[in-house]
Amino acid sequence: MIAFSELAASPFADWDGTPAAARILQKQLAEQVCLDDDFAPLRLLAGVDVGFEEGGTITRAAAILLDAQTLQPIAECVARIPTSMPYVPGLLSFRELPALIDALAGLPSEPDLIVVDGHGIAHPRGLGIAAHLGVVSGRPTIGVAKKILTGSHGELGEERGDKVELLDRQGRQIGWMLRSKRKVRPLIVSPGHRVSMATAAELVLSWDTGYRLPEPTRLADRLASRRDRKGPTLL
Repeated sequence: MIAFSELAASPFADWDGTPAAARILQKQLAEQVCLDDDFAPLRLLAGVDVGFEEGGTITRAAAILLDAQTLQPIAECVARIPTSMPYVPGLLSFRELPALIDALAGLPSEPDLIVVDGHGIAHPRGLGIAAHLGVVSGRPTIGVAKKILTGSHGELGEERGDKVELLDRQGRQIGWMLRSKRKVRPLIVSPGHRVSMATAAELVLSWDTGYRLPEPTRLADRLASRRDRKGPTLL
């Protein structure tokens, strides 16, 4: 694993900045994704969310560190940096990752697993922001998104915990449509790296505190909306 402080200096060492090269790199990194459970007992979780300010010229990333057992927040960090890449469909992780890594570098401890507001492998080239972050950092990650980026699925029940496979065009599972709360819109849950398909859904449900979003990304989303907050803060 690479420390986030080191990774922040050069998150895209093998990329020349062009969309064509980014797509090639995506395919190479997607081949490195591990979909087996490969993590120690969880002590610390991080929830992360990324957005944009000032017409997209500033990327704003929020990271929050939680106790994995109690889900109580321990520390938080918001990073704002100039946006280095225009919006290109399917390549959003290249736009978001630098600020996200800066925010994680500002936390006082390294998380054992990172929950990302975004997609894992449920991506046209198998490398959404959660998978991208997991492979370049070496850390276990899960993507929890609010909208489908790609894939199709069958009918989903309306009760909390109901889930159905999200499939790509070849019929391979790339995630879950998961009902996290009765009769609310489902979440798209997909493993990012070093987490299995089944465990990704189980963990997301275990972080339920009565809201649609699991607690790590719910708190990160709330932090991201507080535009007055910046830099690291111990809670």
